[in-house]
Amino acid sequence: MARVVVDVMLKPEILDPQGQAVQRALPRLGFEGISDVRQGKRFELEVDGPVDEAVLARIHDLAESFLANTVIEDFTVKVEETAEVAEAAK
Repeated sequence: MARVVVDVMLKPEILDPQGQAVQRALPRLGFEGISDVRQGKRFELEVDGPVDEAVLARIHDLAESFLANTVIEDFTVKVEETAEVAEAAK
């Protein structure tokens, strides 16, 4: 079993009111030196079987049509090593 992660973020030119609210709150909470905060979404998809180019292409299509609003959001798709895979590699 493999994990594919889809990270969705607002495009840089789109205002991010939630990120701005977090950024404004940080100094009050004692966290200095953070110049910008952007909020996003992370989807973790557990995939049965190997993840090849065809599987990644289908997940890319899924992200483009369902997980992200591509008018205002960008997304990335990546394979993440799971604990099971890491153990098997040892």
